[in-house]
Amino acid sequence: MIDILIFVYRVLSEAINIYSILIVVYALLSWLPGAYNSKLGEILTRLCEPYLDVFRRIIPPIGGISFSPIVALIVLSLVNRGLYYVLMFLIQTIAS
Repeated sequence: MIDILIFVYRVLSEAINIYSILIVVYALLSWLPGAYNSKLGEILTRLCEPYLDVFRRIIPPIGGISFSPIVALIVLSLVNRGLYYVLMFLIQTIAS
């Protein structure tokens, strides 16, 4: 049972890490003119925009600069950490 929990945590953690990288790449594309119109830009837009829009509604751009990717990455990091603590709690509960 513990092995299954660890496996699930690793898969979820890796998915969060990959999604974080996609958000960073998406944010970096804003520095390149026309990058969002490329095939990579279109794919990243479809993957990242729904999540980033949640934060754009809460935190509007300041001076034309959007801080939503930074906040989104912080939230993903907190979720990843939270998953770790839940895993540790479950392992301790099962082991007891």
